[in-house]
Amino acid sequence: MKKIRAAVVGYGNIGKYTIEALEASDDFEIAGVVRRNGAEDKPAELAQYDVVKDITELKDVDVAILATPTRSCEEYARKILPLGINTVDSFDIHTGIVDYRKNLMEVCRQSGTVAVIAAGWDPGSDSIVRTLMQSLAPKGLSYTNFGPGMSMGHSVCVRSKEGVKNALSMTIPLGEGIHRRMVYVELEDGAKLEDVTAAIKADPYFANDETHVFAVGSVDAVRDMGHGVNLVRKGVSGKTQNQRLEFNMSINNPALTAQVLVNVARASMRQQPGCYTMIELPVVDMLPGEREDLIAHLV
Repeated sequence: MKKIRAAVVGYGNIGKYTIEALEASDDFEIAGVVRRNGAEDKPAELAQYDVVKDITELKDVDVAILATPTRSCEEYARKILPLGINTVDSFDIHTGIVDYRKNLMEVCRQSGTVAVIAAGWDPGSDSIVRTLMQSLAPKGLSYTNFGPGMSMGHSVCVRSKEGVKNALSMTIPLGEGIHRRMVYVELEDGAKLEDVTAAIKADPYFANDETHVFAVGSVDAVRDMGHGVNLVRKGVSGKTQNQRLEFNMSINNPALTAQVLVNVARASMRQQPGCYTMIELPVVDMLPGEREDLIAHLV
């Protein structure tokens, strides 16, 4: 069976775990890694792979896994999809997903390619759970409670602010879908905490949550990549009330995100051209193997 050739674009936390997830998947082979600096200071763990500055330098790529900051996902997807290469990403700004999907839909149809967006664990796998819960209790309320744990998207956002050398954003659940953001920053020389705090709180990532910002001597000394989620829905099935559904997960954040990206990269090869979110994909398409065998084992 021909293996799926995947390129990893970006080599931060998610990129590193994506390489591991691909190496553990028998139906994939790694076409190469795209980094801003190419092969300069090439990490030892990438010694066996082609490392380039542009994806056009790689051969026979089927799908590009965009392990890039959320706000650059669309830029990369728009460049790569017209090359006849599928893309998958973990875009995580919930309020921007509908517009992002619409923007890429025409690009995909014109190029005959597939994009799967917002494919992490939230949005992503949690979205599938929320969808299932709502189908089981169509009337009712759902609450998504994150953490306590590190938010990669929020941490990347803070690191982009002027005056910030390094940052960690922790998500603390307060219940009923309400969260507190605890942000720890290493400041550049001369930077003022009050200026950095104002920039963080004004960003859409933080504008709707209670946010506290603290200066620390070393972010690495307080970093923990663990995270989790508690999903709860209380509602009505048919005419029967008080149906309560609950889902819990404790995870290593980038490792799970990487696994989801590999799963949807596989699924992208089984879809018609277009742009998809995870709730639009058959879950069985995310698994390796023959569909009939999976049905016999899982149904």
